This record gives sequence, structure tokens and C-alpha cells, in this order.
Amino acid sequence: MIGKTHLRALALSSSLLAASGFANSAVAQDVNLYTTREPALLSPVLEAFTKDTGIKVNAVFLKDGLQERIRAEGANSPADVMLLVDVGEINAAVEAGITQPIKSDVVDKTVPAQLRPDNNWVTLTKRARIVVVSKDRVQQDAITYEELADPKWKGKFCIRAGQHPYNNAFFAAYIAHHGQEKAETYLKALRTNAARKPGGGDRDVARDIQSGLCDIAVINTYYIGLMSQAKNEQKGWYDAIKPLKTSFAGGGTHVNVSAAALAKNAPNKANAVKLIEYMLGEKAQTIYADGNFEFPVNPDVKESAAVKLLGTITPDKLSLSDVAKQRKPAADLVDKAGFDS
Repeated sequence: MIGKTHLRALALSSSLLAASGFANSAVAQDVNLYTTREPALLSPVLEAFTKDTGIKVNAVFLKDGLQERIRAEGANSPADVMLLVDVGEINAAVEAGITQPIKSDVVDKTVPAQLRPDNNWVTLTKRARIVVVSKDRVQQDAITYEELADPKWKGKFCIRAGQHPYNNAFFAAYIAHHGQEKAETYLKALRTNAARKPGGGDRDVARDIQSGLCDIAVINTYYIGLMSQAKNEQKGWYDAIKPLKTSFAGGGTHVNVSAAALAKNAPNKANAVKLIEYMLGEKAQTIYADGNFEFPVNPDVKESAAVKLLGTITPDKLSLSDVAKQRKPAADLVDKAGFDS
């Protein structure tokens, strides 16, 4: 129910926007943003946008129900931009008919085609799902995702639950590359190689490498960055692992994204496009990406925290919309293979 949707407004430009007054807030120098991204990660870049352009961002954080709210608001929705943090979510917004294509030379020039499918949405930052190994016990520097099924890793592999969205997207990409039959075989091989029941979080697999429970694991790159800055036992987990250059055989690194879409009935369309273009600029890319150790989508940004720590990545060339279409088949295969049992 929309009335029960949890809402929290971002405090920007010294104003707190109440959800009940949002629909009347649009003025000529405003842009209205609906987002599922945590406010602390967005505030710095939105404040920079307002300072540099004079355009105020009215932003509302919706933990749940963003699509339902915009559909309910219909043609009178004040939403100009949606900012979401998963390819499945952003693709679902397109399928729900609440977006419109983004027409921008800046977007076309900056973002590779597979990261802006049909310009229905545009990637802002990337997070890679890569393989890490024990720094002391494994002597290699690169690996393919396919190699995780090698029997040499039996009893040495750790991973969080297969139904978690991070792994669901990863397995969906595997299906997009190899088909469902090979993906099922792959999942069964990974489960056979598991040192423990899949579960916990991404940082837990680093902990388990440090303890010697496993030698190899899959993790999102931003967790590596966060652990590297930790002041507690997690710094020891970081020190125990070595990130490997990870890719699909004949392909690139699997990434998920934070992305922006232009709302179908955006009342401030010009300002909305300006905000999206601004967030692709070098200054904004550095601010936004560094907030969560994510990789900038702008290739000219060479000095982000993630790049400094982990080096550059080459995203897989599969269209992320094609990956999103395999999310349900991936979830079904996880159950069929008994991956989480």
C-alpha cells in the first residue's frame, strides 16, 4: 500500500522536503528526484550540483514502493528523475512504463551503449562482482568466473546466498552468456565446491578466508574498499585477501550499477537532463563514486578511490537489460540446483 510506504526526505539547501508537500514543490529552478539510494551517499553530489548550477534538488528517499508511487501519481507526478541501485530495479521501472528515453549528447558520449540500454536509463557508477583469494595460500592473479566450478576449489569456496540480489544478477549474467542448462550445471558445481552453506554477507567471506575456512570467494568491490578503511577486525579481513582480475571467458567483468532514469511525466525535464549530465561529469563522478567505493562510469576519471585501490575494470559487453531479463530464470535455477539448501 502506498500509504504505508516508508519515506524519508533528504535535507538539501537547508530545506527538508516533506513527502506530503512534494507534489507542489516544482518550480522553474527545481528538479525533483525520487531515489532508493541512501541519502548520505547522494547529498554531497546533489549539493555540489545546486552550488554549481543554482538548481535546487528536491529529493525524497523511498525505501520501498517507488514504482508504485509514481504509477499512482500518474500524469500529475512531480518526479523528474529516478535514481536506483540495481539493474533489476531500473529495468523494472522501464517495463512499468514510468520512464522516457534520455536524449543527450553528453550521455551518448560518456556512457557505453551496454550501460545505457536504448537510452531508457543511464549508468552513473559501477560496482564489480569479483573473485578474491587468500593472499597467503593462492598464487594467481587472474581468473574467469567459469573457473570457480573447477573441482580444485572443492571445499574451499565461499559465497553469500544464491538468492541474494548480488548473486542473482551474477547468475543472470552467466545465463545470458551460456544459457540455462550450462548455468544449472555451474550452480551445482559451485555448491559442491562450497566450504560452507552459502550465506552471510560479502564481508563474511573475507573473514572466512582469513580464518582458513575457505581460500576463494566472490565479493562486491565496494566491500573491499570499505574494509580497507575499517578501524576494527575488518581491516584484518581485508589484509588477508587478494583481489583477482576477474572476467567471463571471452568477456569482461560482471558489474551492477547505480543508474538514473528520466520520469515519463517529468515537469522539469530540462533540469532533469542537466542533473543527469552533471552527475556524469568528472567532478560529480569523483564525489559520487568515492562515497561508496564504486567505479565511475566516466572513463576520464582516473583517480577515484576504487580505481586507486583496485585498478581499472573492463565491464562485460553484455547489455544490462539482457542480464535483467534473466533474473527470474536465475532465481528459479538457484532453487532447482538446491544452491542455498
